[in-house]
Amino acid sequence: MRASAPIATISEGTIESPAGPPVSPATAGKKPRRRWDLTLVGMVIAAIFLIPYVVMVLGSLKPRSEILRIPPTYLPEQWSPSNYSSMWNTPETPLSFNMVSTVVISVFATVVVLLVAIPAAYYTARRRFPGKIAFLGLVLVTQMLQPTVLVTGLIREFFTLGINDTWLAMILVNAAFNLSFAVWILHSFFASIPVEIEEAAQLDGLSRLQILTRVSLPLVWPGIVTATIFAFVSCWNEFAASLVILTTPENQPLSVALTKFIGQYDTAWQYVFAISTVGIVPVVILFALIEKRLVAGLTAGSVK
Repeated sequence: MRASAPIATISEGTIESPAGPPVSPATAGKKPRRRWDLTLVGMVIAAIFLIPYVVMVLGSLKPRSEILRIPPTYLPEQWSPSNYSSMWNTPETPLSFNMVSTVVISVFATVVVLLVAIPAAYYTARRRFPGKIAFLGLVLVTQMLQPTVLVTGLIREFFTLGINDTWLAMILVNAAFNLSFAVWILHSFFASIPVEIEEAAQLDGLSRLQILTRVSLPLVWPGIVTATIFAFVSCWNEFAASLVILTTPENQPLSVALTKFIGQYDTAWQYVFAISTVGIVPVVILFALIEKRLVAGLTAGSVK
Protein backbone atom coordinates (compact mmCIF):
# COMPACT_ATOMS: atom_id res chain seq x y z
CA MET A 1 0.00 0.00 0.00
CA ARG A 2 1.37 3.42 -0.95
CA ALA A 3 2.01 5.81 1.97
CA SER A 4 0.42 9.22 1.66
CA ALA A 5 2.53 12.40 1.91
CA PRO A 6 2.22 14.50 5.09
CA ILE A 7 -0.30 17.27 4.78
CA ALA A 8 0.18 20.73 6.30
CA THR A 9 -2.54 21.74 8.75
CA ILE A 10 -3.95 25.16 9.49
CA SER A 11 -4.42 26.12 13.13
CA GLU A 12 -5.45 29.56 14.48
CA GLY A 13 -4.07 31.64 11.62
CA THR A 14 -0.81 29.72 11.15
CA ILE A 15 0.26 27.00 8.74
CA GLU A 16 1.85 24.07 10.57
CA SER A 17 4.23 22.33 8.20
CA PRO A 18 5.67 18.93 9.09
CA ALA A 19 9.01 20.09 7.66
CA GLY A 20 9.48 23.08 9.96
CA PRO A 21 7.99 25.46 12.53
CA PRO A 22 4.62 27.20 12.05
CA VAL A 23 4.54 29.75 9.24
CA SER A 24 2.24 32.76 9.07
CA PRO A 25 -0.09 32.84 6.02
CA ALA A 26 1.14 36.38 5.23
CA THR A 27 4.73 35.15 4.86
CA ALA A 28 3.98 31.75 3.38
CA GLY A 29 5.34 31.44 -0.13
CA LYS A 30 7.71 34.42 0.17
CA LYS A 31 11.42 33.95 -0.40
CA PRO A 32 13.91 35.01 2.29
CA ARG A 33 15.01 38.59 1.85
CA ARG A 34 18.45 39.02 0.40
CA ARG A 35 20.93 40.93 2.50
CA TRP A 36 23.12 42.15 -0.32
CA ASP A 37 21.58 45.63 -0.20
CA LEU A 38 22.50 46.17 3.46
CA THR A 39 25.95 44.74 2.81
CA LEU A 40 26.49 47.17 -0.05
CA VAL A 41 25.44 50.15 2.06
CA GLY A 42 27.75 49.03 4.84
CA MET A 43 30.67 48.69 2.44
CA VAL A 44 30.08 52.19 1.03
CA ILE A 45 29.94 53.75 4.51
CA ALA A 46 33.07 51.85 5.56
CA ALA A 47 34.91 53.05 2.45
CA ILE A 48 33.99 56.68 3.15
CA PHE A 49 35.55 56.46 6.61
CA LEU A 50 38.55 54.32 5.63
CA ILE A 51 39.71 56.19 2.51
CA PRO A 52 41.36 59.05 4.48
CA TYR A 53 43.29 56.52 6.55
CA VAL A 54 44.39 54.65 3.44
CA VAL A 55 45.62 57.93 1.93
CA MET A 56 47.48 58.69 5.16
CA VAL A 57 49.22 55.29 5.23
CA LEU A 58 50.16 55.49 1.57
CA GLY A 59 51.42 59.05 2.06
CA SER A 60 53.68 57.86 4.87
CA LEU A 61 55.36 55.53 2.38
CA LYS A 62 56.10 58.23 -0.21
CA PRO A 63 59.04 60.62 -0.47
CA ARG A 64 58.22 64.27 0.12
CA SER A 65 58.73 65.24 -3.55
CA GLU A 66 56.14 62.70 -4.64
CA ILE A 67 53.61 63.92 -2.07
CA LEU A 68 53.86 67.48 -3.41
CA ARG A 69 53.64 66.42 -7.05
CA ILE A 70 50.80 67.87 -9.13
CA PRO A 71 48.72 66.00 -10.18
CA PRO A 72 49.11 63.71 -7.17
CA THR A 73 49.53 59.95 -7.39
CA TYR A 74 47.64 57.63 -5.12
CA LEU A 75 50.01 54.67 -5.04
CA PRO A 76 53.69 55.40 -4.34
CA GLU A 77 55.93 55.23 -7.39
CA GLN A 78 58.95 55.08 -5.11
CA TRP A 79 58.29 53.31 -1.82
CA SER A 80 59.99 54.97 1.16
CA PRO A 81 59.44 52.88 4.31
CA SER A 82 62.54 54.57 5.70
CA ASN A 83 60.27 57.47 6.73
CA TYR A 84 59.29 55.44 9.79
CA SER A 85 62.89 55.05 10.90
CA SER A 86 64.23 58.49 10.00
CA MET A 87 61.41 60.39 11.76
CA TRP A 88 62.71 59.22 15.14
CA ASN A 89 66.11 60.82 14.47
CA THR A 90 64.98 64.40 13.84
CA PRO A 91 67.01 66.63 16.21
CA GLU A 92 64.31 69.23 16.80
CA THR A 93 61.66 66.71 17.90
CA PRO A 94 62.49 63.81 20.30
CA LEU A 95 59.69 61.52 19.15
CA SER A 96 60.75 58.59 21.32
CA PHE A 97 60.32 60.73 24.46
CA ASN A 98 57.04 62.08 23.09
CA MET A 99 55.69 58.56 22.62
CA VAL A 100 56.64 57.60 26.18
CA SER A 101 55.04 60.80 27.46
CA THR A 102 51.81 60.04 25.61
CA VAL A 103 51.63 56.49 26.98
CA VAL A 104 52.40 57.51 30.57
CA ILE A 105 49.92 60.39 30.64
CA SER A 106 47.11 58.40 28.98
CA VAL A 107 47.51 55.26 31.10
CA PHE A 108 47.84 56.96 34.48
CA ALA A 109 45.07 59.48 33.75
CA THR A 110 42.73 56.62 32.83
CA VAL A 111 43.64 54.76 36.02
CA VAL A 112 42.92 57.87 38.11
CA VAL A 113 39.56 58.29 36.36
CA LEU A 114 38.53 54.72 37.20
CA LEU A 115 39.77 54.87 40.80
CA VAL A 116 37.66 57.98 41.44
CA ALA A 117 34.65 57.33 39.19
CA ILE A 118 33.84 53.79 40.37
CA PRO A 119 33.25 54.59 44.08
CA ALA A 120 31.62 57.93 43.22
CA ALA A 121 29.20 56.33 40.76
CA TYR A 122 28.43 53.48 43.16
CA TYR A 123 27.70 55.86 46.03
CA THR A 124 25.41 58.08 43.97
CA ALA A 125 23.56 55.05 42.62
CA ARG A 126 22.99 53.40 46.00
CA ARG A 127 22.68 56.28 48.45
CA ARG A 128 20.14 59.06 48.83
CA PHE A 129 21.58 62.27 50.18
CA PRO A 130 20.58 65.95 50.08
CA GLY A 131 21.65 67.63 46.86
CA LYS A 132 22.15 64.41 44.93
CA ILE A 133 20.55 65.75 41.74
CA ALA A 134 22.48 69.00 42.04
CA PHE A 135 25.72 67.06 42.49
CA LEU A 136 25.12 64.95 39.38
CA GLY A 137 24.19 68.08 37.44
CA LEU A 138 27.37 69.81 38.58
CA VAL A 139 29.40 66.80 37.46
CA LEU A 140 27.73 67.00 34.06
CA VAL A 141 28.43 70.73 33.75
CA THR A 142 32.18 70.10 34.00
CA GLN A 143 31.93 68.07 30.79
CA MET A 144 30.87 71.23 28.95
CA LEU A 145 34.09 73.06 29.78
CA GLN A 146 37.29 72.65 27.80
CA PRO A 147 40.85 72.82 29.19
CA THR A 148 41.60 75.80 26.93
CA VAL A 149 38.94 77.86 28.76
CA LEU A 150 40.59 77.22 32.12
CA VAL A 151 44.20 77.10 30.96
CA THR A 152 45.17 80.39 32.65
CA GLY A 153 43.87 79.29 36.04
CA LEU A 154 45.40 75.84 35.61
CA ILE A 155 48.85 77.25 34.87
CA ARG A 156 48.76 79.53 37.92
CA GLU A 157 47.59 76.64 40.09
CA PHE A 158 50.33 74.33 38.82
CA PHE A 159 52.98 77.02 39.36
CA THR A 160 51.75 77.36 42.95
CA LEU A 161 51.96 73.60 43.47
CA GLY A 162 55.32 73.40 41.71
CA ILE A 163 54.22 70.83 39.14
CA ASN A 164 54.02 72.97 36.03
CA ASP A 165 55.52 71.39 32.88
CA THR A 166 55.33 67.88 34.36
CA TRP A 167 53.51 64.66 33.51
CA LEU A 168 51.65 64.90 36.83
CA ALA A 169 50.02 68.17 35.76
CA MET A 170 48.67 66.67 32.53
CA ILE A 171 47.56 63.49 34.30
CA LEU A 172 45.45 65.58 36.69
CA VAL A 173 44.03 67.72 33.86
CA ASN A 174 43.08 64.75 31.68
CA ALA A 175 41.63 62.86 34.64
CA ALA A 176 39.54 65.83 35.74
CA PHE A 177 38.03 66.46 32.31
CA ASN A 178 37.18 62.79 31.70
CA LEU A 179 35.85 62.08 35.17
CA SER A 180 32.32 63.38 34.58
CA PHE A 181 31.64 61.06 31.63
CA ALA A 182 32.91 58.05 33.58
CA VAL A 183 30.81 58.89 36.65
CA TRP A 184 27.62 59.31 34.63
CA ILE A 185 27.97 56.15 32.58
CA LEU A 186 28.97 54.02 35.59
CA HIS A 187 26.17 55.56 37.66
CA SER A 188 23.61 54.26 35.17
CA PHE A 189 25.18 50.77 35.24
CA PHE A 190 25.24 50.57 39.04
CA ALA A 191 21.66 51.83 39.23
CA SER A 192 20.52 49.03 36.89
CA ILE A 193 21.71 46.33 39.31
CA PRO A 194 18.82 45.04 41.48
CA VAL A 195 19.26 46.04 45.10
CA GLU A 196 18.14 42.57 46.18
CA ILE A 197 21.41 41.08 44.89
CA GLU A 198 23.47 43.28 47.19
CA GLU A 199 21.09 42.74 50.09
CA ALA A 200 21.52 38.97 49.72
CA ALA A 201 25.29 39.40 49.69
CA GLN A 202 25.06 41.56 52.81
CA LEU A 203 23.06 38.84 54.58
CA ASP A 204 25.88 36.43 53.73
CA GLY A 205 28.26 38.60 55.73
CA LEU A 206 29.97 40.64 53.04
CA SER A 207 31.02 44.19 53.82
CA ARG A 208 30.15 47.14 51.60
CA LEU A 209 33.61 47.08 50.00
CA GLN A 210 33.38 43.34 49.38
CA ILE A 211 29.94 43.78 47.81
CA LEU A 212 31.36 46.42 45.49
CA THR A 213 34.40 44.40 44.42
CA ARG A 214 32.94 40.88 44.35
CA VAL A 215 29.30 41.44 43.35
CA SER A 216 28.74 44.79 41.68
CA LEU A 217 31.94 45.27 39.65
CA PRO A 218 31.60 42.00 37.68
CA LEU A 219 28.04 43.00 36.76
CA VAL A 220 29.04 46.45 35.46
CA TRP A 221 32.16 45.25 33.63
CA PRO A 222 30.85 46.41 30.20
CA GLY A 223 30.38 49.89 31.63
CA ILE A 224 33.91 49.91 33.04
CA VAL A 225 35.31 48.91 29.66
CA THR A 226 33.30 51.65 27.95
CA ALA A 227 34.50 54.31 30.39
CA THR A 228 38.08 53.07 30.06
CA ILE A 229 38.23 53.22 26.27
CA PHE A 230 36.63 56.65 26.03
CA ALA A 231 38.86 58.11 28.76
CA PHE A 232 41.99 56.59 27.23
CA VAL A 233 41.24 57.81 23.71
CA SER A 234 40.42 61.29 25.00
CA CYS A 235 43.71 61.46 26.91
CA TRP A 236 45.64 60.06 23.95
CA ASN A 237 44.30 62.71 21.56
CA GLU A 238 44.44 65.68 23.94
CA PHE A 239 46.25 68.64 22.40
CA ALA A 240 45.23 72.11 23.61
CA ALA A 241 46.15 71.86 27.30
CA SER A 242 49.35 69.93 26.57
CA LEU A 243 50.49 72.61 24.14
CA VAL A 244 50.31 75.31 26.83
CA ILE A 245 51.15 73.45 30.04
CA LEU A 246 54.02 71.29 28.75
CA THR A 247 56.79 73.53 27.42
CA THR A 248 59.71 71.08 27.50
CA PRO A 249 59.88 69.18 24.16
CA GLU A 250 60.65 65.86 25.88
CA ASN A 251 57.54 66.11 28.08
CA GLN A 252 55.08 66.89 25.28
CA PRO A 253 52.80 64.16 23.94
CA LEU A 254 52.77 62.94 20.36
CA SER A 255 49.84 65.17 19.40
CA VAL A 256 51.90 68.28 20.20
CA ALA A 257 55.13 66.91 18.69
CA LEU A 258 53.32 66.39 15.39
CA THR A 259 52.91 70.15 14.94
CA LYS A 260 56.70 70.63 14.98
CA PHE A 261 56.82 69.18 11.45
CA ILE A 262 54.33 71.75 10.15
CA GLY A 263 56.04 75.07 9.49
CA GLN A 264 54.96 78.40 8.08
CA TYR A 265 56.76 77.92 4.77
CA ASP A 266 57.56 74.23 4.70
CA THR A 267 55.95 71.01 5.96
CA ALA A 268 57.51 67.55 6.17
CA TRP A 269 54.40 65.74 5.00
CA GLN A 270 56.06 62.33 4.90
CA TYR A 271 56.75 62.58 8.64
CA VAL A 272 53.31 64.02 9.39
CA PHE A 273 51.68 61.01 7.73
CA ALA A 274 54.07 58.56 9.39
CA ILE A 275 53.63 59.99 12.90
CA SER A 276 49.85 60.07 12.45
CA THR A 277 49.89 56.42 11.44
CA VAL A 278 52.00 55.44 14.42
CA GLY A 279 49.74 57.49 16.70
CA ILE A 280 46.54 55.65 15.76
CA VAL A 281 47.99 52.12 15.93
CA PRO A 282 47.70 51.71 19.76
CA VAL A 283 44.11 52.99 19.73
CA VAL A 284 43.15 50.64 16.89
CA ILE A 285 44.70 47.69 18.73
CA LEU A 286 42.86 48.62 21.92
CA PHE A 287 39.54 48.86 20.07
CA ALA A 288 40.14 45.49 18.42
CA LEU A 289 40.87 43.80 21.75
CA ILE A 290 37.81 45.06 23.64
CA GLU A 291 35.38 45.72 20.77
CA LYS A 292 32.86 43.12 21.97
CA ARG A 293 32.71 44.46 25.51
CA LEU A 294 32.56 48.03 24.23
CA VAL A 295 29.52 47.29 22.07
CA ALA A 296 27.91 45.48 25.00
CA GLY A 297 28.44 48.54 27.18
CA LEU A 298 27.04 50.98 24.62
CA THR A 299 23.92 48.87 23.93
CA ALA A 300 23.25 47.82 27.52
CA GLY A 301 19.65 48.45 28.46
CA SER A 302 18.45 48.85 24.87
CA VAL A 303 16.76 45.42 24.88
CA LYS A 304 14.61 44.23 27.73
